Amino acid sequence: MTLQTKETVIGFVGTGVMGKSMASHFLKAGYSVVVYTRTKAKAEDLLAQGAVWKEHVSEVAQASDVIITMVGYPSDVEEVYLGAGGIVPHAKPGSFLIDMTTSKPSLAKKIYEEAKKHDLHSLDAPVSGGDIGAREARLTIMVGGDQEAFDAVEPLLKIMGTNVVLQGGPGAGQHTKMCNQIAIATNMIGVCEAISYAKKAGLDPSRVLESIAAGAAGSWSLSNLAPRMIAGNFDPGFYIKHFIKDMGIALEAAKEMGLLTPGLELSKSLYDELAAKGMEDNGTQALIKWFEK
Repeated sequence: MTLQTKETVIGFVGTGVMGKSMASHFLKAGYSVVVYTRTKAKAEDLLAQGAVWKEHVSEVAQASDVIITMVGYPSDVEEVYLGAGGIVPHAKPGSFLIDMTTSKPSLAKKIYEEAKKHDLHSLDAPVSGGDIGAREARLTIMVGGDQEAFDAVEPLLKIMGTNVVLQGGPGAGQHTKMCNQIAIATNMIGVCEAISYAKKAGLDPSRVLESIAAGAAGSWSLSNLAPRMIAGNFDPGFYIKHFIKDMGIALEAAKEMGLLTPGLELSKSLYDELAAKGMEDNGTQALIKWFEK
């Protein structure tokens, strides 16, 4: 299976905070790109760069050789892929379907099986790296699916990311993303507590970061989100509401496997409190508000 640049049409469904940047990299690389998103205004930048607008998901599927999705919730994923006007019923045989939404591993397997019945190649490929990683094409991409399909689309995935790994069969990408979110969930608590402690001790938290971010405590969240916390910048690179969704998926999957995740449960409970106070559209770095209340 070979996907040639000038011959391959990339379909992109979902052009929000991250999806917009991800789709733009294909335009810059010389691919033909067709797009659909529920709010057309969110696609205007891409249309100005040469992307072609489609009125329905089914039209994107019919026009594309590779369809990439970056939507919000598992319910959205299911509708986009398996609904009557969705991708699976309308995609051309032989097409590649790549869901980059963080979703349920069980749903990824279901889509894979349905896609297979229609001679379609389905991969679950959730990402990590936030808005910065999407904008700079430095995403970590965790993939689940068949080796042959992965080999065919790997060059395309590397247009969006620098760390692209096939983790196993269908659903493995989503399970890996759950590992990622579990690690971030408790790390975010530690970052917030460290900043709060620095302030209470009368230190300059930015100067504290210069020391600890380069040491054993270093993490992506400490380097990239802690400065936003200190600056009071709570604009979303990744929405609280979406992180709560991810943690819910992880908790459900962990329960099914008989695994205890107390750190994850604590983190979700804190974010749930923020969401209940109307902060669900803040970025995840707004967790610092819980500690400063």
